[in-house]
Amino acid sequence: MDDAALPRPEQTRVAVIGLGYVGLPLAVGFGHRLPTLGFDINKARIAELRAHRDHTLEVSPDELEATPQLRFSADPRDLAACNVFIVTVPTPIDDAKRPDLSPLEAASRTVGKAIARGGVVVFESTVYPGATEEVCVPIIERESGLEYNVDFYAGYSPERINPGDRQHRLETIMKVTSGSTPEAADFVDALYRTIITAGTHKASSIRVAEAAKVIENTQRDLNIALVNELALIFHRLGIDTSEVLAAAGTKWNFLPFRPGLVGGHCIGVDPYYLTHKAQQIGYHPEVILSGRRINDGMGQHVAQRVIKLMTQRRIHAVGANVLVLGLAFKENCPDLRNTRVVDVVREFESYHATVDVHDPWVDADEARHEYGLELVAELEPGKYDAVILAVAHRQFVELGAERIRALGKPGCVLFDVKQALPRASVDDRL
Repeated sequence: MDDAALPRPEQTRVAVIGLGYVGLPLAVGFGHRLPTLGFDINKARIAELRAHRDHTLEVSPDELEATPQLRFSADPRDLAACNVFIVTVPTPIDDAKRPDLSPLEAASRTVGKAIARGGVVVFESTVYPGATEEVCVPIIERESGLEYNVDFYAGYSPERINPGDRQHRLETIMKVTSGSTPEAADFVDALYRTIITAGTHKASSIRVAEAAKVIENTQRDLNIALVNELALIFHRLGIDTSEVLAAAGTKWNFLPFRPGLVGGHCIGVDPYYLTHKAQQIGYHPEVILSGRRINDGMGQHVAQRVIKLMTQRRIHAVGANVLVLGLAFKENCPDLRNTRVVDVVREFESYHATVDVHDPWVDADEARHEYGLELVAELEPGKYDAVILAVAHRQFVELGAERIRALGKPGCVLFDVKQALPRASVDDRL
């Protein structure tokens, strides 16, 4: 039997599997031009999207309404009508910092049950080099009874969406594409060129595209780790890190990274995918893991800095009332994935302090479900022994140092993690 033909443009029916921060904008993009099914196992998410609402705030109600070729479903049987499957499910790590591929494996089983001869499956989830063809493809072969690169084809096009970023959108970020055969690579590249105005870069293989994605965030992680380590050094020297960076930044080729808590779905996770694969092949990555250790320790460092300031003012950490402003992993965004603000909270809790967390962007039910934290909706003035500005949401910046400090008792400690307030108005900052 001859190799199966790839879908012709007029035959293409796209399914986007996983409708989170990555999948939904992608489904909307394709829904403007092609028959598209947005699929998610979360029935509440499907109901929300059918009502033209998106709690992630990545897509507006008007944008959802303006996609006549897009429909949503939580029924796997609806996938059988599609011939191109784009997988955008999360790829987290477990408690031991090892890749957790279970969402990807589950999605591959779903695709395998739906894909027919001539189908194409494209993965966007961040993985280590080789994962698509070593982990996902065999599952699809087993579930479908089809042969890879004979009956169906694969591609990899890593997601590059920046949650909460209104400037860099799906369409305006160049897309890396790849395919399991030269013909499949051309098909995947042409598919994305229908919605990506910034253009595409066709990688020579799926493994190259996988590696390109995983090093994007590894590079960023290491740059932030360097600045975080510099901040640790400058603190001991009694030098303000922000002032040092402002001076150094006057040179044209100085990279403008800043210290902080490194969380989110990518930067704090992706390097572990690369280091896992490196260790599998007998190489122990020292620089990458060193950077990860520095960044993973910054939440505890912040808490310890605040506790030292409290102690110097004879404020006991045990039983203290502490306010943390912000829980999301970045400013002006409701995304809680892998937020490292929780490390600050846990460190204070280990001292038996009472910690209130306030974040106007974050869904209270999600905070409770993910981290067991009860968010405080209303702030009580004059209550706190220490206030930590952990996330630079615009509401907090607009509030200003004076009104933030008024939330504390006389003599309370005000610590600015994000360097969002004037230096003279806070007791310390990262």
